[in-house]
Amino acid sequence: MTPNLFAYLALVAWPLVALYLYLSGPAGLATMWTILAGQLLLPVGTFFKFEMIPQFDKVSIPNLCALIGCTIAAQRPPRITNGMGVVEVLILLCVVSPLPTSLLNGDPIHIGSTVLPGVGLYDGISAVIFQLIMLIPFFLGRRFFRNAADTQQLFSVLSFAGLAYSVLLLFEIRFSPQLHNWVYGYHPTNFEQEVRESGFRPMVFMGHGLVACFFAMTAAVASAALWRARFRAVRFAPAGAATAYLSAVLVLCKSSAATVYGMVLVPLVVWTTPRLQMCVAVFLVSIALLYPFLRMYDVFPTQTILGVADSIDPARASSLELRFREEGRLLNRASERFMLGWGRFGRNRIFVEDWRGIGGDSSITDGLWVIVLGQFGLVGFIAEFGLLAISVFRAAKALKFAESLKDSIFLSALALIVAVNIIDLLPNSALSPWSWLLVGTLLGRSEMMLARSRNRNLRTASPPTVQEARA
Repeated sequence: MTPNLFAYLALVAWPLVALYLYLSGPAGLATMWTILAGQLLLPVGTFFKFEMIPQFDKVSIPNLCALIGCTIAAQRPPRITNGMGVVEVLILLCVVSPLPTSLLNGDPIHIGSTVLPGVGLYDGISAVIFQLIMLIPFFLGRRFFRNAADTQQLFSVLSFAGLAYSVLLLFEIRFSPQLHNWVYGYHPTNFEQEVRESGFRPMVFMGHGLVACFFAMTAAVASAALWRARFRAVRFAPAGAATAYLSAVLVLCKSSAATVYGMVLVPLVVWTTPRLQMCVAVFLVSIALLYPFLRMYDVFPTQTILGVADSIDPARASSLELRFREEGRLLNRASERFMLGWGRFGRNRIFVEDWRGIGGDSSITDGLWVIVLGQFGLVGFIAEFGLLAISVFRAAKALKFAESLKDSIFLSALALIVAVNIIDLLPNSALSPWSWLLVGTLLGRSEMMLARSRNRNLRTASPPTVQEARA
């Protein structure tokens, strides 16, 4: 995998793109496009690396550009916390927990003649910086996208981006995933993974077909929310037509999971009440949080699920069985250092010594939950997944204080998208900066609604003034 010169130029030029966006439009809109367009267009796997700090790539460069742009536009840096509450504790744990993990994993791991070095203070500080950069979109969304108009604009951007990107998706569906190779000089993943039935699963510039398909699903759901709210994001494309078109593109993308998500979420958003949608979102998040513990204590009905899957598609059942088996092995590995984990750089994975005495990696890690649990332990899992989940729980609490039906439609639809993203982290590991921006926006909007309701209650409950008492 050797990137061409244009791949590096794209990364170097992205701050200039961000500068243009912030100079030519509102800061909120510029932030959305800086992060989302970076995810959609920049090369995967190309980076600049300097000592002591995480690499500069398609994740960190747009995030830092958005942070600088918002800081200049607001004339002050965004606050990471609002006082000290549950959210702030989760943020603190998510950012700081890699430090004690690294300090407690200084021992090397020997597998035959292969040695995995220990980690220490240097790696711990690097991991803390990485966590901070990863959470930048969350901080920006929570701080700056707190009004109903911001949520509506977020859906408009997502719908428009989906319509524009669908041209590239359809191209690769027809001609195979070649755009990343043609533009940046290399395939970021194994090409064979994107061959599906008699066609192809598109990838474009997102690194994997599953990530591209999930984006297509979220764009379809965003269009459905705009349709339900009777709002047109694109002048030439009514929201109803955009929803139907993006749903068709999603089916053509050939991702079973993303298609199922879309088949459930789009009808929910269009035809059910926001309250029911929020109940579904809370239910999905609860499953995602409980799943690791059910797997730990071996009470999750894996055999029942495998039996049902085998009756539908034996090939998929075999793949699912392999996934469950690998999860079990990785859970056993994680249980050896359960609270704070093994640290990064593959120490959480399973190595087996071959006949030559060389240790080789024999594990398959797919779900983000088991990766986080192995690397940073139970503390890291609770911090990261708790931070994702609490936005949905806060939204459920805030829904009754929505300013209008349109506000409740957008809030519940955003909660559904975030909830499905969390569910998707059980089998997959794609958690993009755009996902963190959605989580931060959902939390920020919910906190604003709850704060306004408390202020109204305080005004209602305040004692009468002297003039009112005399009247």
